[in-house]
Amino acid sequence: MQQYDVIIIGGYGHIGLPMGIVLADTDLQVGLYDIDKSKEPLISAGKMPFLEYDSEPILQRTIGKTLHLVGDISEVANAKTIVITIGTPLDEYLNPKLRPMFSLAESLLPHLHNDHHIILRSTVYPRTSERLYDFFCKHHLSVHLAFCPERIAQGYAIRELHKLPQIISGFTPEALHLSRTLFERLGQEIVEVEVLEAEMAKLFSNAWRYLQFSIANQFYMMAEENGVDFYRIHHAMTYGYERAQDFPRAGFAAGPCLLKDTMQLSAFHQNNFMLGHSAMLINEGLPAFIVNQLLEQYDLKQETVGILGMAFKANVDDIRDSLSYKLGKLLRFHGANVLYTDEFAQDPTFISKEELVRRSSIVVVGVPHSNYRGLEIPEHVHLVDIWGFFKK
Repeated sequence: MQQYDVIIIGGYGHIGLPMGIVLADTDLQVGLYDIDKSKEPLISAGKMPFLEYDSEPILQRTIGKTLHLVGDISEVANAKTIVITIGTPLDEYLNPKLRPMFSLAESLLPHLHNDHHIILRSTVYPRTSERLYDFFCKHHLSVHLAFCPERIAQGYAIRELHKLPQIISGFTPEALHLSRTLFERLGQEIVEVEVLEAEMAKLFSNAWRYLQFSIANQFYMMAEENGVDFYRIHHAMTYGYERAQDFPRAGFAAGPCLLKDTMQLSAFHQNNFMLGHSAMLINEGLPAFIVNQLLEQYDLKQETVGILGMAFKANVDDIRDSLSYKLGKLLRFHGANVLYTDEFAQDPTFISKEELVRRSSIVVVGVPHSNYRGLEIPEHVHLVDIWGFFKK
């Protein structure tokens, strides 16, 4: 019977798989469990099911040796530590869905024992960890529950797991000790805080980034509406001026985390997080702003609009919650013929970037993939470059 140092639940996903690879590379026996069995053939063959830089060579040298695919959740009984990395989505009312976490906890109950070490790695609504700890106590299980949030940038997890300090928190001294021992294997500093502080630190971080992007996007809209160049203003503000160096460029603020975590924070604060709500209206409203700007100049029913980049951010293949799709939907509503391309994400409906430029009368930069450097946009094509990507 295989014994594991760690089993990661949600182990085939963007958080669990890189973490499993990195831990297995430290000679721990790591198991990966996931309900998405479609990814198993790729992973077992040493191939990543999504783009994660630097990961595949490590996967290939660990799979079947220190990294294992776990077929049944009952195998957690054979693990010293269980790491939970399942998704924590919002419902249709922008409130957090808590049921999946507690359904998972119920399925774990028959396989847990006293002194099991459980690390909650998923981003959660504040005090979810406490409710989960109460749940286990109610079922007479003395587990050592920790909350240790992930903070990696998607696509760069392998690099950042070895670079970023790790935040740890726990409900028992043993939970803290075991978490510290595990994450010290990554070679970085450990930051110990209270559980609620750790939960809020993660949410504050993502909400802060979302707010920053919304400020840039609001300023971009102001500049566009007044016929001035946002990026000339941006350069004037930031050039040689240290206090403005963290002022971001405009662009789609999308993906599975920033909006979600901002709304989780809002729900926690009795929907009184006005800055967060304003940021949502600005960032989610940017595609509509672009379409309205085009409608002032064109009859979109007569135009072909190409969207350059469908992933939610540059140089990754993840399209989850990408605002390029929202833009495409709005353009089609107004009668435009819409074309898609992407350098990393795969879809049979996508065309090459060269063909997209050739066939389009309007091109919108959806995401600034580095592979678009050097792409020639003819002068007769109307370019909408909210990112300032093609500006010299």
